[in-house]
Amino acid sequence: MVYELIDKYYHNAPELRNILVTHSEQVRDRALRIVDAHPEWQVDRDFIAEAAMLHDIGILFCDAPSISCAGSHPYIEHGYLGAELLRQEGLPRHALVAERHTGSGITLEQVIREDINIPLHDYLPISLEERIICYADKFYSKTRLNEENPNSKIRTNMWRYGHDAVMRWDQLVAEMNEEKANI
Repeated sequence: MVYELIDKYYHNAPELRNILVTHSEQVRDRALRIVDAHPEWQVDRDFIAEAAMLHDIGILFCDAPSISCAGSHPYIEHGYLGAELLRQEGLPRHALVAERHTGSGITLEQVIREDINIPLHDYLPISLEERIICYADKFYSKTRLNEENPNSKIRTNMWRYGHDAVMRWDQLVAEMNEEKANI
């Protein structure tokens, strides 16, 4: 189902499709390693695999030449645009992951303060599944496809979004507890 949906929207953009799929597979694989290391969480593993593959489906609509995106929207909008697409496809839970995975989440206050052109509400990952995918996503860039970002670099980059974003990131790091799980 996942690859068929990607192909439905990315059939005319093979380079972008490759970037999306490669990045999403990296995110999926890390998310599943985290899930497997925490059987006590009893999360929906299949849903996490699917949602991780679809979390960035909205990049197609964005203008980001460095990753072959030739759309008209600013990149920051890819989450909510992907969520709209996934809702139209009958995937409301997957849509929540798409709209809530950016950064360590985006607060309504941040949307207003930074005048971000997205619908006004919080975009914070709420469910454990959303938090796992949001966390795993930060380790992989779409511009450097086969490199893994170290936590120290991710944390430093989070400072662009303020203290609250860094604190949310630190909470995700503690919650995922990858060091203890030997991931």
